[in-house]
Amino acid sequence: MNAPAAKLSPSDNIPTVNTGAHAPGAFRNEPFINFHDAANRRAMEEALERVRERLGHEYPIVIGGERIKTQEKIASRNPAWPSVIVGIHQEPDLAHAEQAVQAALAAFPAWSAKPMVERAELLLRSAAILRKRKFEFCAWLIVEVGKNWAEADADVGETIDFLEFYAREAMKLDAATTPPIQFPGERNQLRYIPLGVGAVIPPWNFPLAIMAGMTMAAIVCGNTVVLKPSVDAPTIAAHFYALLEEAGLSEGVVNLCAGSGPVFGNALVEHPQVRFISFTGSKKVGLEIHEKAARRREGQIFIKRTVLELGGKDAIIVDVDCDIDAAIEGVVASAFGFSGQKCSACSRAIVDEHIYDEFLERLVEKARAIRIGDPAENFYMGPVISETAYRRVLDYITVGKTEGRLVLGGEAVNCGGGYYIAPTIFADVAPTARIAQEEIFGPVLAVIKSSGFAESLHIANDTEYGLTGAVYSQSRDRLEWAGDEFHVGNLYFNRKCTGAMVGAHPFGGFNMSGTDSKAGGADYLLLFTQAKSIAEKIGTAPDADNQCKGL
Repeated sequence: MNAPAAKLSPSDNIPTVNTGAHAPGAFRNEPFINFHDAANRRAMEEALERVRERLGHEYPIVIGGERIKTQEKIASRNPAWPSVIVGIHQEPDLAHAEQAVQAALAAFPAWSAKPMVERAELLLRSAAILRKRKFEFCAWLIVEVGKNWAEADADVGETIDFLEFYAREAMKLDAATTPPIQFPGERNQLRYIPLGVGAVIPPWNFPLAIMAGMTMAAIVCGNTVVLKPSVDAPTIAAHFYALLEEAGLSEGVVNLCAGSGPVFGNALVEHPQVRFISFTGSKKVGLEIHEKAARRREGQIFIKRTVLELGGKDAIIVDVDCDIDAAIEGVVASAFGFSGQKCSACSRAIVDEHIYDEFLERLVEKARAIRIGDPAENFYMGPVISETAYRRVLDYITVGKTEGRLVLGGEAVNCGGGYYIAPTIFADVAPTARIAQEEIFGPVLAVIKSSGFAESLHIANDTEYGLTGAVYSQSRDRLEWAGDEFHVGNLYFNRKCTGAMVGAHPFGGFNMSGTDSKAGGADYLLLFTQAKSIAEKIGTAPDADNQCKGL
């Protein structure tokens, strides 16, 4: 991250947007990399080698285009090898928070006045650059947060999807200027305009896709932001910011400041000129943000908007007539993919009593075969993100041993000094047990026995969360019943409860899982805009001012 790279020229073969109402071509999800292909395996190994040569570099914060270093530092470490420093980052203070907000405010008039086509072009150029550097960004995800190759590829692919999808949706929203009803004698318009300056606070578990999706959805609508990436994944954010500069990002539109939540994050949330806060993370922190944002500060003339995604306690219902092989495959993938560190991860399997014993036996057999090790070597399951997470998950396992029957795992795994925990399954867990109610965010699954489908639905809904869920059943009636009664934002039938695809599965949950923001859906951009209705009297029609009806 030295001086900003030059803006791309047409000769760089980066696609641009037509000046019509829509972005070119239909949206299509980015294809996954086939790592069985020898050339792709070799490319991934070479990318990892290149990234290893760049470990330990220092990255500045960037405010209004200015590179700044601070006295206090943040060290990002490889969770598979905690002694390895991935990147050194700055720890901004309260003065930097004020400086960042002011830089975003200064950039807002010019950025918001740009034609939508120009803002959308930035997203498409960024997607094209990222597509060319897919293996490199996969490598950074592997070394900084411990994703295996497939999980890293999915993260990068989802980032490309967000950029492509939001560019197209922004163009559609910009073109939708006419309300469906034109009042007689008037010309009626409805414009979607930006909110202003926002704080974007993404998580570490999808440090590229969620970080980029939150940021780019906000700025394509004309807002400017202060981006505070997680202290567990600041290096990936720094490289994405450099990519944005290469794509032509204007100074001050995105201000990059990795910093601690209690100091820097709170300063952003409470700032009277921060119009919205977009946050993905824990329920505890999200509710604190929501509460702080609701308080009016001196000089604040608007009600702050919060866009919150706060996790889940997701369940897969295994019905008596299901395809057991498919159900086992889905539960294992949802529970132990990326070590269970997804808000959508299956942490409860609710199984009909008539197939419970068979399902449990075969589930344990399948999970026991999971290979654990360094994700750089493409093991299925790697470490949890940090020592804090490691200790939290082990504490929950201790609790689980008092609440259920341990049938697999239940211990740490000694592997190179990393934060490895064995895939853990508890059977015969009561629906009200702590490990069946509290989000663990690790490779721990509670298996619950059900007397039938009605009880399964009751158990699935009997939690304060409502993010994802799945049902494995061959009964159309029971699937439709679940469609009506299973109260989650993302519900899947006869497939796993993780792996939402941009465009196809708009993502966001109910209850304490957040504000049902539906990232990757057509509605998402509305959260970063406000609608302005304009009515102009024309002709000699009766004057609406003389009518008594209406607001």
